[in-house]
Amino acid sequence: MASKTLSDPVKGFTEITAQEKSLALPHFTAEDAFEIGVLIRNRLREISENPAVVNITLANNKQLLFHAASRPGTVPENDNWVARKRNFVLRFGWSTWAGHNLFDMGDEERFKARFQLGETAGDYAIHGGGFPVRVQNVEGPVGAIVVSGLAQEEDHQVIVESLQAFLNSTH
Repeated sequence: MASKTLSDPVKGFTEITAQEKSLALPHFTAEDAFEIGVLIRNRLREISENPAVVNITLANNKQLLFHAASRPGTVPENDNWVARKRNFVLRFGWSTWAGHNLFDMGDEERFKARFQLGETAGDYAIHGGGFPVRVQNVEGPVGAIVVSGLAQEEDHQVIVESLQAFLNSTH
């Protein structure tokens, strides 16, 4: 039975982006992506009976490194959310939770206007659950981790806590 809870996510754009940078990895390989993906999937199973998708890709060509459902019951719409969250992370270099907090807790119209997205606005999501993969001493994200299926705060926080666990295990 799922029961272990997540911490509350950091709020405020500056605090969130600082946290993202603090979770930079010493390296990022396909093996690392697999380990991180399994950590996230297992943590999702601890915290919720609801299904979610975990997706990890490289930034340069969106090469898929990891994709799994936490439980039976995910639907194609989860993958649409994965794509929209990943697009945001790879275009702006921040987590979707940072974007959500920057734009008045998810004001989609303000976000759309600020970046003159027009008809392409639907390609991006400012709902928590998309996170940049950063590597120490490398400029910009090298990949994106996306979780879709739970509340956006949980989608975001499960990535944060799993990355911290991965970093703790590599030191």
